[in-house]
Amino acid sequence: MGAGVFGRHHLRVLAGLAGAELVGVADPDAERARRAAEEFGCEAFTSWEELPGRVDAAVVAAPTSAHVAVGCGLLEAGIDVLVEKPIAASLTGAQRLVDSARSAGRVLQVGHLESFNPVVEAVRKLKTLPLFFEVHRLSVFTPRSLDIDVVLDLMIHDLDIVLCLTGLKPSEVRAAGISVLSGKVDIANVRLAFPTGCIANLTASRVSTERVRKLRLFQPGQYISVDYQRQDGVVVEVGPDGRFGFRALGVEKEEPLKRELESFLECVRTRGRPQVGGTEALRALEVAVEILGKIEEHGKIVAQSLSAHAPPGASRGGPG
Repeated sequence: MGAGVFGRHHLRVLAGLAGAELVGVADPDAERARRAAEEFGCEAFTSWEELPGRVDAAVVAAPTSAHVAVGCGLLEAGIDVLVEKPIAASLTGAQRLVDSARSAGRVLQVGHLESFNPVVEAVRKLKTLPLFFEVHRLSVFTPRSLDIDVVLDLMIHDLDIVLCLTGLKPSEVRAAGISVLSGKVDIANVRLAFPTGCIANLTASRVSTERVRKLRLFQPGQYISVDYQRQDGVVVEVGPDGRFGFRALGVEKEEPLKRELESFLECVRTRGRPQVGGTEALRALEVAVEILGKIEEHGKIVAQSLSAHAPPGASRGGPG
C-alpha cells in the first residue's frame, strides 16, 4: 500500500526476495500505481479493499494519517501487516492497530528500520549497563512526511533503539523544538532520564545541510560510537592493564530494509513474534507523544518571554 518514495523502496526489495510473490501495489493515485506496477512487474490497485483473498501479507507505506484505517482493515481481513513508522499519529490509533492484530491473530510488524541495521545488532551484543547516550539524526529538507513532526518522522527510530537498549521507559523527559520550513516541528532536542541514572540526549533535524546518523553509547569501562549510514563503529575500552584500547566494531554490512522485510516474511511463515511489533512501537510512540507535549510547553514559555520583552509597538506574536 503506497507507491510513494518509500513505498517504491519496499517494492524494489520485495520484487527480489525469494520465497514470496509480489502480487501488486495499491495507491489512490491510479496513474502512480500503474507506473509502479509496470516497473516492478505486478498488478495495480487503488484500494486496500481489493486485496483480501489475493494476498497473505501487506506492507502499509501510506501516509501516517492512513495507517489505522488501512492497517486495521487489512488485519481484520486476515492479512498480516508491516506498517511503516510511526505506527500511527496518535496513541489511540496505535492501540487500535495492536488490538486488531491481537483479535485477528495476525502478525503486526512496524517499520522501525534502524533496528535492522547490522550496526545496531552489533551494539546490542556489547550492551551492558548504558549510562549515557548522545544521538544525532539530521536530514536535508524534503517535502516528504510533512504531515508529522520531526519527532515522529526521524527521532522515533532512535527512541525505539534507546528504549530497547535500556529496557526501560524514561522517568523524566525534557524537550525543545521549533518549526522552520514547515508547519510542524522541524528540529528538536530531547533529554531523557531513566530510573538507572542513564541519560540520553537526542537531536533530530530535517532542515540540516547534511545527512547525519550517529549514536554514541557510554557504559562502564567502554565507549561505543557508531555511524548508521556507514554501518561501522569503534569501541574504546579499558583493558586489564588499565590502558585504553581501540578496536573496530565488527559489522557485516547489509541493507536494513532487506533484513526488515526478510524478518517480516519469516514471521508470516512461522507465525513468529516480530522484532519490532505493535507493543514496542506503541512504547516508542508514547515517549514521542510525551516529547511533543514538552516541546509545546517550551514553546509557550518562549512565546511569553518574547511577548514580555517586546519593544513598545512591536508585534507580540510567538516564535514561528
